[in-house]
Amino acid sequence: MSDKKHVLICGGTGCLSSKSRQIADNINTVLKEKGMEDQVEVVLTGCFGFCEKGPIVKIMPENTFYVEVKPEDAGRIVEEDLIKGDKIETLLYRDPKTGTRIHEGENMEFYKKQMRIALRNCGLINPENIEEYLGNRGYMALGKCLNEMNPQSVIDEMKLSGLRGRGGGGFPTGLKWQFAANNSADQKYVVCNADEGDPGAFMDRSILEGDPHSVIEAMAICGYSTGASKGLVYIRAEYPLAINRLKKAMDDAREYGLLGKNILGSGFDFDIEIKYGAGAFVCGEETALIHSMEGERGEPTSKPPFPAESGYWGKPTNVNNVETFANIPEIILNGGEWFKSIGTEKSSGTKVFALAGKINNVGLVEVPMGTTLREVIFEIGGGISNGKKFKAVQTGGPSGGCLTERDLDTPIDFDSLLAKGSMMGSGGMIVMDEDNCMVAVSKFYLEFTVEESCGKCTPCRIGNTRLYEILDKITKGNGTLEDLELLKELSETIKDTSLCGLGQTAPNPILSTLDQFWDEYVAHVVDKRCPAGACTDLLQYSINDKCIGCTACARVCPVNCIAGKVKEKHVIDQSVCIKCGACYSTCKFGAIDRG
Repeated sequence: MSDKKHVLICGGTGCLSSKSRQIADNINTVLKEKGMEDQVEVVLTGCFGFCEKGPIVKIMPENTFYVEVKPEDAGRIVEEDLIKGDKIETLLYRDPKTGTRIHEGENMEFYKKQMRIALRNCGLINPENIEEYLGNRGYMALGKCLNEMNPQSVIDEMKLSGLRGRGGGGFPTGLKWQFAANNSADQKYVVCNADEGDPGAFMDRSILEGDPHSVIEAMAICGYSTGASKGLVYIRAEYPLAINRLKKAMDDAREYGLLGKNILGSGFDFDIEIKYGAGAFVCGEETALIHSMEGERGEPTSKPPFPAESGYWGKPTNVNNVETFANIPEIILNGGEWFKSIGTEKSSGTKVFALAGKINNVGLVEVPMGTTLREVIFEIGGGISNGKKFKAVQTGGPSGGCLTERDLDTPIDFDSLLAKGSMMGSGGMIVMDEDNCMVAVSKFYLEFTVEESCGKCTPCRIGNTRLYEILDKITKGNGTLEDLELLKELSETIKDTSLCGLGQTAPNPILSTLDQFWDEYVAHVVDKRCPAGACTDLLQYSINDKCIGCTACARVCPVNCIAGKVKEKHVIDQSVCIKCGACYSTCKFGAIDRG
């Protein structure tokens, strides 16, 4: 075993944008100056998950976890930690509740309840070095399948595991593979859906950046079990880092005989190519994705036939998303029973979530199914930022719904979230506080789905446009109670009549917020008031008796609508005010009311 120390530095997109590569270069420079380059290895890894505190640097084997590291900290890390063996207190994570510094990541609230299966190698290995993946049981699952299992026994193990699709549909993975295996053809395909389009979602991107070989290995296993010899990864072109690391991993796998002809001398042939998407959300739907790969418009088609019968170029095709594939090598190595023992009866295993919004610990988390929303938001997520009050959480992205405080003890699994009017989706989880207007939130998601609709079916193309127009009308103070009834009626019609999942789920944010925040909608249409103070057209700024006449508000007003003498109460001319909020932000005496 090597006596080398290892400096693991987050090399995910977020940390790279915060100069983590420069941190690595600076540490290597200092090590060279000290003649220590042979004693310490600096490794750029994948995402550690704790994005709020990046860039992250981890010293091994001591397991020291440094947060918010800057390039100029490189010298201190070498001098104080690597040479003297002292911990750099100012770079250690400070627990917000106790104020104490924590040395090891696993002792942080953010990590305590996590269980990393899909993310097992992210932040641990160099994703561009196949030997590091091999050193962590990489490709052992593929070897086990080829040498010890027949195709049907692999599928049986997947069925036993209870793994359900992590891309949003939640369809049983083993059953999906069985359908593809049962259809005979001269050519079959395995497709990895890496077209991650939900606002705020970055699970699949992080897996491909941090552990691309796990997806390659899983696709080969799927190919072996279903009789496919060709794999395709459909990935959006906006993911350059993931693409480059995936390409490198594919080249290395071919060089090691793990992709291509006669893999591991078994007679099994399987290779993969990359297909690029242009960022269309609808291409997350498997039939639209397939049409896009064929060079056609990314439009869905009605099913049946399902892709397992007639998919890419009319051949049997199995489509799974990145996170689904990332679980498969561990299931093969540990057994389906092991995976099924994690999570809940109908939702086994873990789920990766991109935790974002008004929360202290933004990042990527992986928890066992059945973990409650409260645990994720208030323990792992550290609660609401800036001392604000929790208002809602949107799960499932544009296709999901808003859940409130009374739903916080809901276990996170496919069926429980559906029962609450939301959904798992691919794993986006957006937290909102008291300053979020739920009408505006619905409008935001509708604007997204209107923009992303392929336009093929009328309910989605026209219906969602009408929904957006009604919401826009309400947020501008022109709505009526009749509009609220129309919102509900039209939403239910669109859900029932749209062709694909995009249109069928697009009204979910509206229906859930109408149900959970009816009074907020009524305030907009009856009182012409936004309770959260977020809808600009409904705001009115006024000056109260706390005004001391300091003139600060008048000096920052861009349209000169505030009048008054020094040391006398000022007045806002409402006919001129553009409601920019400059006066509200500037006043130090609480003399500006906003409502």
